[in-house]
Amino acid sequence: MARITVEDCVTRVPNRFELVMLAAQRARDVSAGASLTVDRDNDKNPVVALREIADGTVELDHLRYELIHGLRRHVEIEDQPDDDLMMAYQDHPLVEPLRPLAPPDDDSDIVDFGSSPQPTVDDDQSFE
Repeated sequence: MARITVEDCVTRVPNRFELVMLAAQRARDVSAGASLTVDRDNDKNPVVALREIADGTVELDHLRYELIHGLRRHVEIEDQPDDDLMMAYQDHPLVEPLRPLAPPDDDSDIVDFGSSPQPTVDDDQSFE
């Protein structure tokens, strides 16, 4: 296989978009240090990944699993050990909760910005 084409891989992965995603994942794995299943032949990682997919030397289900879990933003943690520091501060919060303010004794400090009369369209304004 001197030149790899997508046509050689379509028999194993019929969807071309999925093929691109799987080949990219395999190329990332190879660049991260995964062992090759075919000879490199002076090819770059994406070409090696396509050759591996075409030859059937990589497991596609494993690539799908790595692809999905590599794109996750939220990782679920099954059991998290109890943190002694966190448990100690649950009984004694670091910040006191906010309390509502008492109303002022006199109304002279209160400024009302919304009680002035608003102009309406019916006023004596001519738009000529």
